Amino acid sequence: MTAVIAPIVEGHGEQESIRLLLTRIAEQFDLDYPQVIRPIRRRRSSLLSEKNDELGRAVQLAALKLQERCEELSSGLILILIDADEDPPCILGPKLLARARKTRGDADVACVVATVEYETWFVGAAESLRELLELQPEEPPEDPEGKRAGKGWITKRFRGPKYSETADQPSMTARMDLTLCRRRCPSFDKLCRELEARLSRRDAG
Repeated sequence: MTAVIAPIVEGHGEQESIRLLLTRIAEQFDLDYPQVIRPIRRRRSSLLSEKNDELGRAVQLAALKLQERCEELSSGLILILIDADEDPPCILGPKLLARARKTRGDADVACVVATVEYETWFVGAAESLRELLELQPEEPPEDPEGKRAGKGWITKRFRGPKYSETADQPSMTARMDLTLCRRRCPSFDKLCRELEARLSRRDAG
């Protein structure tokens, strides 16, 4: 089973938050805690472009980092986390996954496309973030992905001077209700399922 995770992300906020998010998911859903390597960050446009194959280089680097920590590469996971933005997740995710697997067919790779973006997951758990967000009685939307509620939605309701991905994503990641987010955001549920498929359950003995 997976013991080490090497994330590939696009933003500074995700780079600072992904380790906390993955360990919180493991704790919430009774999974063994993974060792999360310092994330590899590349610009979204670079990861999407096939011209210079920045994704391939990032995958190679992630595989090398896993090999430094795992007796067998197959006991680690390369996790690609990227925002959908305007791209259809059902097309973008499989396309990136196929490219990554072509680069390192000997590695376990998963690709999760946050619909619409990482902040959409905060919208899905907004009630648990009232300390940071000013919400109306009818908020948040029950289907934040369908409503395309993301960074703009969070920024408009943020209680601080100005929402900053790098400064505020970690604190919001630490506070968000993961179960609520999983119910409302299918892309977050996919992330949880990818981990559940690879991490042993703590109660399994």
